[in-house]
Amino acid sequence: MGVIGILLRRLGLFFALLAGGVASQVPEYAQQYRQRLGGALDELNTIVQKFDADSLSAGLTRETAMSRLAANADPFIKSQGVQMRENVARTQRLTRQAQAFAAAGPFTRINALDGAPGQGARRCRQGFAGLICVFAAALRRLARLRFCRLSWHNRRGAKR
Repeated sequence: MGVIGILLRRLGLFFALLAGGVASQVPEYAQQYRQRLGGALDELNTIVQKFDADSLSAGLTRETAMSRLAANADPFIKSQGVQMRENVARTQRLTRQAQAFAAAGPFTRINALDGAPGQGARRCRQGFAGLICVFAAALRRLARLRFCRLSWHNRRGAKR
């Protein structure tokens, strides 16, 4: 086997290790995203439930209360009505996302991330702490070890 064959084998090993390392991060990212999704849903549900309780105590349905807020002449109160509609819509969207995530199996869970709301997925990526946090350092150490072994082998062969 020539030098090119050895080089190709090592490149193949490197890319296989790289692909394996990247693929090993997907379950951890999915787990962290699911935790963030659950936290966002808990908070939104609290807001919507409080609004519903306030609406009921005033003798209104959720829809009627949001319509009254949106129709108000005061820009601040009007914006609160718009914001509440957005909160309800976001709660429904995140609930569907969480249900899709829960229904997906371990290998198809990544497909449930396709419809992930942009801001939540982006924040999860920014704060992502990978399962293998020393992956790059391990690769450098492996490369250094391989290089040292090759240089030692070559020196040993040169003495003969």
